Amino acid sequence: MSQEPQADAKPYPTRARIGPRGLRGLPLRFVIPNVVTLLALCAGLTAIRLAADGHLESAVLAIVVAAVLDGVDGRIARALKGSTRFGAELDSLADFIDFGVAPGLVLYFWSLHQLGTLGWVAVLFFAIAAALRLARFNVMIDDPDRPAWMTKFFTGMPAPAGAIVVLLPLYLHLVFGFETTPKASVLEAGYVLLVALLMASRIPHYSGKSLGRVPRDKFIFVLFVVAAALVMLAFFPMQMLIGLSLLYLGMIPASIRAYKTLAAADGAGETARKDEPDAAQVPPA
Repeated sequence: MSQEPQADAKPYPTRARIGPRGLRGLPLRFVIPNVVTLLALCAGLTAIRLAADGHLESAVLAIVVAAVLDGVDGRIARALKGSTRFGAELDSLADFIDFGVAPGLVLYFWSLHQLGTLGWVAVLFFAIAAALRLARFNVMIDDPDRPAWMTKFFTGMPAPAGAIVVLLPLYLHLVFGFETTPKASVLEAGYVLLVALLMASRIPHYSGKSLGRVPRDKFIFVLFVVAAALVMLAFFPMQMLIGLSLLYLGMIPASIRAYKTLAAADGAGETARKDEPDAAQVPPA
């Protein structure tokens, strides 16, 4: 049964009230970050099509482009002061396609299809882990009680890093020409499940968002390293991706140790603060 409108209810706004005036009030700085996010989404979907057509190296590069754009859109939004809740939700949806669906399908079209249902289950587990990882990130980012030192770490492997790392067997195939036999596909499926567990786990990983400024005395060195890395990535993309994937996996133990050290220091400081007498309860001298 439909409810009848009340006598004192306000009428719906007319088109004259919400039309051109609303469009004129939208600054361009809110549009640019969302356009970059949509470009990243297009890159992820293009990777799926390229993999289905057999162009594996181009599919890998499309996922890399999506990861680069994903790292850029948030910085552009913060630089332009154009961060919005809409942009955050759009970014999460694009990340799920780019880093949860596209890498798994690329691996399935390449090798995991030889395992039949087992290979597809590995792809499903990876997509589920990426969805859970992104949902947990959206919840934790709104937590006001989170200590400041925790912003240096991600809880679980980030989705973009997981998408790059999970493609390591494909990089090795493209560089060294390893055959995709059913036995090798079993190992690849196990590796996919391992990366999925790292994404869904609570293992801390270093966050690159804390690297916001470069010391003046090291600016030239950092500029040279970044330029050299971009040149190597342009001419030897698969070799660089192998090195970056192994380097990231090797940094996980260091991230765990650094997290435990900061957590212990924060716990000791919290205990010391609790042991101090409250100023309101201390009688005046």
